[in-house]
Amino acid sequence: MPDGLNIAILIFDGAEELDYVGPWEVFTMVNLVKRIKKQEPDAHVYFVSESGGKITSAKGMRVEADYSYATAPLADIVLVPGGQGTRREVTNPATLQWVAAQAAGCKWVTSVCTGSMVLAAAGPAKGKTITTHWMAVEEVRARGDAGAVVTGQRWVVDGNVVTSAGVSAGIDMALWVVQQVYGADFCQIVVNAMEYDPAPPVRFSPRKS
Repeated sequence: MPDGLNIAILIFDGAEELDYVGPWEVFTMVNLVKRIKKQEPDAHVYFVSESGGKITSAKGMRVEADYSYATAPLADIVLVPGGQGTRREVTNPATLQWVAAQAAGCKWVTSVCTGSMVLAAAGPAKGKTITTHWMAVEEVRARGDAGAVVTGQRWVVDGNVVTSAGVSAGIDMALWVVQQVYGADFCQIVVNAMEYDPAPPVRFSPRKS
C-alpha cells in the first residue's frame, strides 16, 4: 500500500452514526497497529461534507468535516454511509458528482447501509450487485440503479465496489478491506486491538413475568 493512503469518509446531515464511526475506528486503528509494529503510519483518514462544516447525524451526534467537496484530496478508498440523509443525498447533484469523481481513481469504493443507493445513483455501483440494510432492500431495488440488491450477506464485493448491510456490518466490511490492503495477519492484529468479537455476548429473549 502506497505511503499517504487517503481514505475519505463522506458525512452529511442524517448519516447513521455507526455507519461511518465503525469504519473510522477500523481504518484509524491501522495507524495504531503500525506504530506498535514500529512502522510508519500511512493511512490518512478524513471526513468530507459538502461544505466542509458541521453535520448532525441521524441520532443527533454532531461532527465537523475535515474537507469540503471542493478541498478534499483524491481518495484511494471512499466510504459512503447510510441513514435517512441518503434519501436527500441520492438526488443531490453535488454529492453524486463528488462521489463519481472520487471513485474514478479509487482502489476500493465502499458503502454501508443505504449508502449503496448513493453509489448506484452516482455511477460506481450502477448495474452492480450490492446490499443494504434489510429494511431498505425493497426501497433500493425500486430505484432500479443496481443490477441486483441481495440480502443475507454482511458485505458484497462486485469489482472494486464493496457494499455492506446496515450499521454494524460496516465494521466487518472495513475489516475485509483492511485485509485486502494489508494482509490477513495484519488485519487480525487490528481485530485484536479493537477487541472486536462479532458474536454478541448476550442473546436477548422476551422478559418473563
